[in-house]
Amino acid sequence: MESIRWLLAAAGVEFEEKFIKTPEDLEKLRNDGSLMFQQVPMVEIDGMKLVQTRAILNYIATKYNLNGKDMKERALIEVYTEGVADLCEMIMPLPLCPPDQKDAKIALIKDRTTNRYFPAYEKVLKSHGQDYLVGNRLSRADIHLVELLYYVEELDPSLISNFPLLKALKTRISNLPTVKKFLQPGSQRKPPADEKHIEEARKIFKF
Repeated sequence: MESIRWLLAAAGVEFEEKFIKTPEDLEKLRNDGSLMFQQVPMVEIDGMKLVQTRAILNYIATKYNLNGKDMKERALIEVYTEGVADLCEMIMPLPLCPPDQKDAKIALIKDRTTNRYFPAYEKVLKSHGQDYLVGNRLSRADIHLVELLYYVEELDPSLISNFPLLKALKTRISNLPTVKKFLQPGSQRKPPADEKHIEEARKIFKF
């Protein structure tokens, strides 16, 4: 859900959150037909109960003009967003990683970050010399990438040091009034999952 929070916040949209705190809460949502595939997140918007994170993100981005002005821009935004998702999908499961495998996983993440993903985004920004990834205007690609930069920074702050244009993008997006507000303590931004949160989730979602 965090990428959805980031996107809504960047768009300046106020939203109400309802958390699943017990197995019964989840079962109620499943039984009343709110969850098409019996899983969360689910976002109620414009009379719909949307599920599947990428579908939700795509709808929000399109609704709030963060998804490009034409098909070519949308295609580039999708490419850049999917690259972010690839690296996020390596980082997010780290708290679940067995201790004897964690060092190897982190080493692989660092390698892919500095040798594959960050150079690609740095090259894009250098190629056009503009402030944003696509069309010289803010898009979901910028927001998702900056969210990823924060995750990478939490893992190892030095990983971004050789990428000045990414550092500048992070500063630029973080200083947008809506994002700046979201990054302040007490906002709806959530910290990375720790062992306590994961254990609570296990009890509810039985994974």
